[in-house]
Amino acid sequence: MAHDPKREDYLRLSLRYALELDAADTASAARAFATFGRRFARERDSLPQSDADRAFHLVALATKIVDYQLPFAAEPAAEQLIARGRALLEEAVSLDPSCWDAHRMLSASRSTSVDERYRYLAEQVEGVRVACEAERDQAVEDFGGERAALGATIAMRPYWRWLASMAEDALICGRNHDAINAAERLLSSDPSDLSDVRFTLAYALAKLEDEGGLEELARRYETISPARPANDAWLLLARCSLAHKRCDYAAARAVVRQLLETYPGCGFILIRQGELPDGEFARLRVAPYSEDELVLAVSEGVVLLQEGNDRGGRGVFGSWLARTVAELDPRSAEEAARMASGEGVQGA
Repeated sequence: MAHDPKREDYLRLSLRYALELDAADTASAARAFATFGRRFARERDSLPQSDADRAFHLVALATKIVDYQLPFAAEPAAEQLIARGRALLEEAVSLDPSCWDAHRMLSASRSTSVDERYRYLAEQVEGVRVACEAERDQAVEDFGGERAALGATIAMRPYWRWLASMAEDALICGRNHDAINAAERLLSSDPSDLSDVRFTLAYALAKLEDEGGLEELARRYETISPARPANDAWLLLARCSLAHKRCDYAAARAVVRQLLETYPGCGFILIRQGELPDGEFARLRVAPYSEDELVLAVSEGVVLLQEGNDRGGRGVFGSWLARTVAELDPRSAEEAARMASGEGVQGA
């Protein structure tokens, strides 16, 4: 799952190239398409493409910089990366005024708060939907046959990413009902949930203490994502949070054990509870059940972990979770302490 801009760039151009070859005889078309991968990798500009295709390529380049390089860059390299990413996105908009991904990504730097950005996304979402649906209908007409479904899906993805960003921003700024509405709207448009918005939905339901809604979401996994059971870190952390809120510590500990079994060797992440910048193009692409996935889920889970205050400076649930993991998995506590000590030495 998850959105891969490089792969999407490839698919966009492959569809257009196939359309260009339709006029050729079968043998010639097959020979020509056999060279597509090499030309895409080495001579992309030689392939047929529209301004919209060129704009999306710039978005893909900006995503690599902003989402996958910038979070790990130090000054002054970070400032240069920010400037380069913004320049690519602005060029994308100049090439294609309907490059919704570029507009959405630029809105993050142009807004003074998450709430302001959410309002911008909410105000523009209907226009994005109409434009993407028109592009979808045109793709079906242009490509026909088996290609039509792929063309239609690609056309709708900017709208899906727009809704996913709306849901994430609404969750961060406490608009939990709005987060749920955006997530459900996305699932209605894309039942297979390419955007993994069900993860955001799980946290929003936990914030509202809607245990029935959360368990209904777990049951819906069979149709939303049949290849993956309802045991991801987002759903488990949401369940754990609700059990903790109702003071059912035995149930909460049982969920912690399940987390440690599902993400073996990663307990230190639950203790440290670090934060990462959210992906601007889409949720960061990580391997299922990996250490990176748990890092991402915990980072997004600060809305649950940091609720309330305790003497240690963390949220009540976050502190309880760290203590419980340390009790259940002492090696994780040792690893977290070693990492903290290493950071202290580096900062000295």
